[in-house]
Amino acid sequence: MDRRKFMAGCLGLPLLTQAGGAEAQAGLTKIIFPFAAGAGGDTLCRLVAQEIAPVLQRTIVVENRTGGDGLIGIKAVKGASADGSMVLVTTGPTMYLLPMVETTPSFDTAKDFMPVSLLARFEFALVIGPAIAVKDFKEFVAWLKAHPDKATFGVPSNGTIPHFMGSKLEKELGISLSRVPYRGSAPILNDLIGGHMPFGITTLADALPQHRAKGVTIIAVSSAERSPFAPDVPTLKESGIDLVADGWYGMWLPAGSPPEFASKLSAAAGAALAKPEVKERLTAIGLIPVGSTADGLSKELVANTAFWQPIVKATGYKIEN
Repeated sequence: MDRRKFMAGCLGLPLLTQAGGAEAQAGLTKIIFPFAAGAGGDTLCRLVAQEIAPVLQRTIVVENRTGGDGLIGIKAVKGASADGSMVLVTTGPTMYLLPMVETTPSFDTAKDFMPVSLLARFEFALVIGPAIAVKDFKEFVAWLKAHPDKATFGVPSNGTIPHFMGSKLEKELGISLSRVPYRGSAPILNDLIGGHMPFGITTLADALPQHRAKGVTIIAVSSAERSPFAPDVPTLKESGIDLVADGWYGMWLPAGSPPEFASKLSAAAGAALAKPEVKERLTAIGLIPVGSTADGLSKELVANTAFWQPIVKATGYKIEN
């Protein structure tokens, strides 16, 4: 038997022919993830791809197109053919924050993309290192007020939810804070553990391993209710800060894509996320599987845009492009 046919049969995927043109690519869909491989979102993409391939009877390939805080991958899907050959999976914040902070927005989420499904949620955490000897949020605030020259915090990148959570925290507490952008969560946590940075704001999933190992301490989470991943940690709301913020991953197609394909893709993604084994894999890395209709994703985007727009505008933060 031809080796390619054998492998395709084992994977339960349609075989791509060697012929050129549209017929050769008719069974291929690329899921574009605009961030690096290995992170939680990348795992989400690969789990969903594996599950939806036999349902859609298409070969699903996950492709990491990094750069520009997600913009490279987003623009690739924006300019793609609306034929189901390319799908975008990215964080919600990239889809509503980037158009807010760019001087000339590179894309309009509502006009340039067709919503498919909300996939999974994740939470953010306020994390302190051994440089701050406090037990809870109240003592943390007292420390900030007593040490204004040391009120510095790290974020995974500028123009992100942790960036603007810091701005909101600054306003709520009436304290001036200095923000330091990093390249991801790992270097923040390393500096917290080493006592080089007093506190940081990053994803709960990234901070949890070091919190459990006592290297850092999570003193508040951003979710509306206590996180199932850290039930002993109070929320910011409980701590007196009027802020609820979560992150999430969504799936989009280029605008003008066939509605019937979008519906089939949405249903397949939802069914994949409902499988116990998929749920177990995702919760193990700090993601909360959701699944939704296209309308559910649109409503989430509208609500988040309305919430963050005044906060972002008040900071005056812009990216020149």
